[in-house]
Amino acid sequence: GLTRGIGVMSGTSLDGLDFAFCNFEATAEFKLLAFCHFPYPDEILKLLKIAPEVTGIELLKTEQVYSNFVAQKLVKFMKSLEHLPQFIACHGHTVFHQPESNFTFQMLNGNIVAAETGIPCIADFRRLDVALGGQGAPLVPVGDQILFSSYDACLNLGGFANASVKNSKGTYAAFDICPVNIAMNALAEKLGMSYDKDGIEAGKGQIVQSVLNQLNDLPFYALSGPKSLGREWLEREVSPLLDLISDERDALRTWVEHASVQIGRALKDVPERGKILCTGGGCHNTFLMKRIQEYTRAPVVIPKPEIVDFKEAIVFALLGKLRLEKKVNIYGHITGSHRNSISGCVYLPPVEN
Repeated sequence: GLTRGIGVMSGTSLDGLDFAFCNFEATAEFKLLAFCHFPYPDEILKLLKIAPEVTGIELLKTEQVYSNFVAQKLVKFMKSLEHLPQFIACHGHTVFHQPESNFTFQMLNGNIVAAETGIPCIADFRRLDVALGGQGAPLVPVGDQILFSSYDACLNLGGFANASVKNSKGTYAAFDICPVNIAMNALAEKLGMSYDKDGIEAGKGQIVQSVLNQLNDLPFYALSGPKSLGREWLEREVSPLLDLISDERDALRTWVEHASVQIGRALKDVPERGKILCTGGGCHNTFLMKRIQEYTRAPVVIPKPEIVDFKEAIVFALLGKLRLEKKVNIYGHITGSHRNSISGCVYLPPVEN
């Protein structure tokens, strides 16, 4: 059976690549053998930021540069490992996510990764589900159900917050909640920082109640799941409201409160005796975590740092393993598609002559 694989995650917050080298004892148990974060160099960061606006040919050039970067970093990472992985599972970088128009695009040329590493690469995990009428998101709940089932809910604070919540029957509902780091980092950049460390700047601001009310009244929050968010929604619905606040610290403070309220609402069914596992970059923001705990009844548990930072990469390794074993790795009831699917495109390395 397949036991050893690398999961590669590239999030919407544009902080870089996360690699997790995992050994799966049985499908439900994993050991994180090695992990690494590679920040994006400025030239790649610039390309990724403008990717949604460029011509088709420029986008293909960007994909090539990005895929070469991923492949080179994988080769470097693999040199440090005791064993070679049996597969590499890559999320790719999301350029477009518009399931309501039946498309989503995670940029990555899996052929380049397979050719450069000599290891089978699985990529493009979302588009089959969109073809089946689903949102193509969220995908992490499969991992939450298989690898982290001792928790009543799993909350991830990445570019966007998403959660998987177990109900009394032991089945899961999962959905995107609201933007988190993607919104806070954009506000922090206006203050000349790449992010608001520990939420210090947000803590100095005042809540602008009128804008907070408008944010909380956005129609998306009233939808029942399955539902997912993309950068497009943030720019269309949220940015104009945040622009009403002239002081960036007040905008940050208002956003932290808004995100905490929405996360609390999303987790309202977790009982007091339950446990919420919290992972993702937002966990490092102590001010945000304090506000979230104010709105949840159950305790929010932050695991060891490598799980906080690499959980999504670990889950993508699991999705790749399931794909190669021809086992279901996307649950239709979570994404809103007609049925479960075995998703991901497999790129095989060149054959020895």
